[in-house]
Amino acid sequence: MERKKSSGVITGVAIGASTAALFLMILLLIAWRRRGKWFARATDKAEGGIGIIAFRCIDLQRATKNFSEKLGGGSFGSVFKGYLSDIIIAVKRLDGARQGEKQFRAEVNSIGIIQHINLVKLIGFCCEDDKRLLVYEYMPNRSLDVHLFEANGTVLDWAVRYQIATGVARGLAYLHNSCRDCIIHCDIKPENILLDASFTPKIADFGMAKVLGREFSHAMTTMRGTIGYLAPEWIGGTVVTSKVDVYSYGMVMFEIISGRRNSNHEYFKDGDYSAFFPMQVARKLLSGEIGSLLDANLHGDANLKEVERACKVACWCIQENEFDRPTMGEVVQSLEGLLELGMPPLPRLLNAITGGSHSATPQSLDLL
Repeated sequence: MERKKSSGVITGVAIGASTAALFLMILLLIAWRRRGKWFARATDKAEGGIGIIAFRCIDLQRATKNFSEKLGGGSFGSVFKGYLSDIIIAVKRLDGARQGEKQFRAEVNSIGIIQHINLVKLIGFCCEDDKRLLVYEYMPNRSLDVHLFEANGTVLDWAVRYQIATGVARGLAYLHNSCRDCIIHCDIKPENILLDASFTPKIADFGMAKVLGREFSHAMTTMRGTIGYLAPEWIGGTVVTSKVDVYSYGMVMFEIISGRRNSNHEYFKDGDYSAFFPMQVARKLLSGEIGSLLDANLHGDANLKEVERACKVACWCIQENEFDRPTMGEVVQSLEGLLELGMPPLPRLLNAITGGSHSATPQSLDLL
């Protein structure tokens, strides 16, 4: 009888211990799954039901062969090529504890919950100790600046350039108008426009993005972005809206047309700013000489109607007063031929800087 009692006690203790161990394992599993998921909405609530993956640092080290193949870098970190099974990935390793953490949160919160053909896809992340890693789809044709400005890049024909300009406009229109919150990218430039195997553009690098609730139309923020693409209101320290992206887009459009940087030193010989490309475009639109504005590498092979349309869009986008600039939705409509833009006025700031005497009366946007 005593032996039976002893056996029952042992069995009970074993069952209790097993149950406790199982319960503890479940708690540990839940804690592990939640670790690093301070942005829960970016995983299970992603649009289309697509979440992002929480990677272990060791797995990304192996995938990138210990971060050996560098694709590029910026002020916040470096990007490396990696392999997950048969999928090629781009792993962004953020450097600098404070800045890296801020950019990490901005990128995950901005694009972890959105899906669009013209936005780079965030596959996953790693948040272990002080390590911050972001995993993106790999873009085989690198960034737009390589093809516009570097000798070893592919010379993009006009059709591809126009496709890229339209795709970027669609991506920005989606960020500004179609997400739950308005997302202002804040750093649109050729380096942040990636190209897939078909040269479809994907807007990347959301580390400086500003998220505005739909109840807010503007925000006060410190100056961010890249000189040469910054809207006047930022430089003036006033509140910003999604129109800062519109301005940056206009400056990028000029570079797509010319194949040269707007800040090219050739434009500023002997302190003469009259050759500044955006100013050339504004003036030649008036004189009807748009063919001379094209990248020389195109040898004049372009749809001049589209070139004129692109020039008008760019000039409207860089107007000094943000209220004179179109929305990105209107830019898309214009590039698609659904909205006819009137002749843009010469931007007042540029006209003053370059000492220009030409002027034009602002015209409204007219629906076809």
